[in-house]
Amino acid sequence: MTAKSDFTDEEWSLVSEGPVTAGMIVLTAQRGGSFRETYAMAKAYTEARSQHGESELLDELVASKPDFDRHRYSTPESLREDGTARIGEAVKLLREQATPPEVESYSAFVIALAERVAGAHREDGVEVSPAEQQALDAIRTALA
Repeated sequence: MTAKSDFTDEEWSLVSEGPVTAGMIVLTAQRGGSFRETYAMAKAYTEARSQHGESELLDELVASKPDFDRHRYSTPESLREDGTARIGEAVKLLREQATPPEVESYSAFVIALAERVAGAHREDGVEVSPAEQQALDAIRTALA
């Protein structure tokens, strides 16, 4: 089992920011619904905490409140571009240091959180807007 203690502070920061960055990428993909989408992100963390014991890595990841430096990315475009790159770096690091099931669990959590954010608020009469779908696709690509 891989734990937080297996990473440097910088590495853990990279890994731990992945899920919330994915959520923020989707949240900023389309205007509107930010309260519901933020709530959906928080609820995803809460529910993940209730599944304690399935993955030590995820247990430690969701043990604390999600942290997002909103000043790191100056525009939604830079969040999308640089944020997806950082998600890709995080999963690459996990592939080097964690077990394949842990990498799968991490990736599944990241995409589930992003999908939950996308579905939290209907935009233009659809559950997931085209812009949100593009964001989800970019996140999936980064995790691949």
